[in-house]
Amino acid sequence: MKNSKFLEFFKDGNIVIPLYFMKRFSEFKITADEFLFLMYLYNLGDKSVFNPQKYSEDLNITLLEIMSYITVLSDRGLIRVEVVKDDKGVMEEKILLDSFYSKLSLISMDEAVQEEKSNNENSDIFDVLQKEFGRTLSPMEYEISKAWLDNGVSEDLIKEAIKEATYNGVSNLRYIDKILYEWGKNNIKTPGDVEKNRRLRKEEKEKIDKDVDMEIVDWNWFDE
Repeated sequence: MKNSKFLEFFKDGNIVIPLYFMKRFSEFKITADEFLFLMYLYNLGDKSVFNPQKYSEDLNITLLEIMSYITVLSDRGLIRVEVVKDDKGVMEEKILLDSFYSKLSLISMDEAVQEEKSNNENSDIFDVLQKEFGRTLSPMEYEISKAWLDNGVSEDLIKEAIKEATYNGVSNLRYIDKILYEWGKNNIKTPGDVEKNRRLRKEEKEKIDKDVDMEIVDWNWFDE
């Protein structure tokens, strides 16, 4: 596609290539010429009439080249040529791009998974948990701990919950999850909130112990 007529066709705006497609060009495992021809078909729209002669005239390339591109794109699972009925019930050969859109969707999903994995790997919570348990997290444990981060629980608060569980002699992910759940109900969102809550609990316990001691002092031992 190095001839001037194709370049004119391209420069005149007859072919629009979304930036999203350009960035993922290498994912399709096709040549630049094949990609440009795919974009030409994309601009014609899904289910456009299969017309190699028109393609040849538009791009000023031979029918042999056109059929070569179509064969490659079909083999790569990016397009399909099928006979379908039009709105009037007439059978026509059409270029279907649903395979291309499906591949784009899979690429997008894979990118999202990789990005999420990368974000999770930046967290040291998983390492902290595995060191605490002395083993690798199970898939279920990984999903539970990942859900904490997804729900906005800070890493510092999770570490405080791990400390709390360790202090209580329970190295169990379900127990840590329960701690975080209870803290959430009580609007405890930071290590500072945890410390404040511990202080209040300690003061409340001291008050209860003091009240109990006073009851013992006031007890009438002789009447008993």
